[in-house]
Amino acid sequence: MAYTTIKKPSDYFNTKLYTGDATDDRSITGVGFQPDFSWVKRRDSAGSHRLKDSIRGATKTLISNSTNAESTEANVFQAFESDGFQLGSDSALNASGGTYASWNWLASNTTASNTDGSITSTVSANTTSGFSIVTYTGTGANATVGHGLGVAPKMIIVKRLETADNWEVYHESLGNGTAIRLNLNEASFSTSGRWNNTSPTSSVFSLGTATVINASGEDLIAYCFAEKKGFSKFGSYTGNGSTDGTFVYTGMRPAFVMIKRTDTANVWHMIDNKRNTFNTVDKVLFAEDSSAEATSGSNQVDFLSNGFKARNSGSQINASGGSYIYMAFAEEPLVGDNPCTAR
Repeated sequence: MAYTTIKKPSDYFNTKLYTGDATDDRSITGVGFQPDFSWVKRRDSAGSHRLKDSIRGATKTLISNSTNAESTEANVFQAFESDGFQLGSDSALNASGGTYASWNWLASNTTASNTDGSITSTVSANTTSGFSIVTYTGTGANATVGHGLGVAPKMIIVKRLETADNWEVYHESLGNGTAIRLNLNEASFSTSGRWNNTSPTSSVFSLGTATVINASGEDLIAYCFAEKKGFSKFGSYTGNGSTDGTFVYTGMRPAFVMIKRTDTANVWHMIDNKRNTFNTVDKVLFAEDSSAEATSGSNQVDFLSNGFKARNSGSQINASGGSYIYMAFAEEPLVGDNPCTAR
């Protein structure tokens, strides 16, 4: 694989923290680009995760800790802007004094029709960073959907929009006959109805007949992630149950990591380099849970120049013999002539 052309990962992914002030038409700046996908969560108290994207429109809401269908929230998240996003005065994402984390990805800032699959899709794709947003209408029959990335995605997150249902996740490390749910802390499970026992290709991903990812006549959305050396990494590891925990090589210093145990029930563990600016990294939010941010003493991680390492034996990240998947995005790449150092 050729070295990444991404010298500055924060041009394509960035975590932005902010404090709410309850004012209307408020611009949150400093993201560094106009995001196409923003995932926002209150930190200091309980509050649902809001997932927003430019294809559906800024006011359209999905919630990762819920099965809810898409809803419209006109005064919560109002618009994507050139250096961030605009908030309304609603307390969900802008409570006075409330603290928030937002994780932001750049797609293409445009959309295109994609006819690579048996289902025509609408796609906003960034082939440089390996991220695309895909909307399509299900058929209820085995099908394929174009993702626009030019290489096979390693991870795909799918949500039904018109009807309450689970969030389904494909991860290459689990294989094409297995799925796991973003909105639940359950283990992975075998299924042929999700991905039709077929791995994604450079142009399409496959759907089985399960209504959760392919309901006939219903709209669905997929967030697709391909791996780019030095920018993003999607993989698996086995825990060792030690305070000198498992080291996971990513080829970059991470900015964001989400970890999920797959052999038994456990949380989607979300950490980043902005809430913890130095090691150890112990401020955690959970994708399937509306709870406030936790300080996890038994599930601490170090972000290193070339990966991450568990520093405790907690079951969320490092149970002895536990099986884990992860997604990671870079603060600094360890490729080419880039000088990446440890924190």
